Amino acid sequence: MPFVSTRSQLVLSDQDKTWLSHISQSRSEAAAKVHRAQILLRYYQGDTISAIAAALRTNRPKVERCIAKALQLGVRTALEDLPGRGRRARISDEDKTWVVNLACQKPKELGYAQELWTTRMLAKHIRKHCGELGYPSLSKLGRGTVSKILAAHPVRPHKLEYYLERRDPEFEAKMIEVLHVYREVGVWRTTGLPAEVVGVLSYDEKPGIQAIGNTAPDLPPVPGRHATVGRDHEYTRYGTVSLLAGIDLLSGEVLGLVRDRHRSAEFVEFLRLADQHYPAGARIRMVLDNHSAHISKETRTYLDSVPNRFDFVFTPKHGSWLNLVESFFGKLAKTLLRGIRVNSKAELRARIELYLREVNEEPVVFKWKYKLETLPTESVVA
Repeated sequence: MPFVSTRSQLVLSDQDKTWLSHISQSRSEAAAKVHRAQILLRYYQGDTISAIAAALRTNRPKVERCIAKALQLGVRTALEDLPGRGRRARISDEDKTWVVNLACQKPKELGYAQELWTTRMLAKHIRKHCGELGYPSLSKLGRGTVSKILAAHPVRPHKLEYYLERRDPEFEAKMIEVLHVYREVGVWRTTGLPAEVVGVLSYDEKPGIQAIGNTAPDLPPVPGRHATVGRDHEYTRYGTVSLLAGIDLLSGEVLGLVRDRHRSAEFVEFLRLADQHYPAGARIRMVLDNHSAHISKETRTYLDSVPNRFDFVFTPKHGSWLNLVESFFGKLAKTLLRGIRVNSKAELRARIELYLREVNEEPVVFKWKYKLETLPTESVVA
């Protein structure tokens, strides 16, 4: 007499069949879940336990457990592990807290040469000292487990994120004064400049612009062969230049000088340029940082020769981001200076000066918006 199974048949709805078929062919689901879905589909189609085990290269007890769980709890539960399965965690919360506490210290504080941890180094340190410090369950800790513990909190002791400490005790007051200038400029665009002011400049220097030359000619793009410009990786350095630039916040016009250095002498040269550019008899207001050249004896000597001509508004220390001219420098770096190659410093200087003339043909007015709506009506600085 042929063998007749006494195990109940699996009843599946159309929705369950479609779902199991999708899981059984998935490339993104867990392998165990895919395997169980294949078992249940084959059993539903009438395959025997032995045939299923042979086809899926597994053993009969595993197939029987999966089918029994589906008959008892349903097919969707059968594809998941029941709560409480697997080994109990050997690493306690106290152990994990100690690991995280170590990760929050620098290796050099514990006698190592390194400044930052790696997971391998941290795991090695933990294995070496866990017994003497009362954490024996960590004696076989691996770097993978360290990564999981740190990711759960999360702590990344191998990473650096930079911040800027405010070292200027008058940062807020100076920032408000600069923002008041920007708000006044916004009003003056509509009403016109007051009689005592002829221009408002945002000024700074961009030093260290490199004059770099090719050692071989660039190769132009060739349709169907080379989509980009070809360039030899070697290059020649000819030195650097500095750009001294001020943007008129009302018109967008740029005043600029390209020089080898940016000392007091070059700054005074820029002030003379601004003095000649604007009509006489009124003030030129300038937003600038407190670089030593801007307050040097040579600069103040020149300012004494043109009394009441310039009105300096200094940004706070480490507050150059408040200066609108930085936006212009960013645009310069992304356009003209990106990938530039020249044959000399003189050529670099000429091309920067040409760029400034091109900008002034169609000037762009830079506008400041950040925090202006929360700015007090009156400046806190006289």
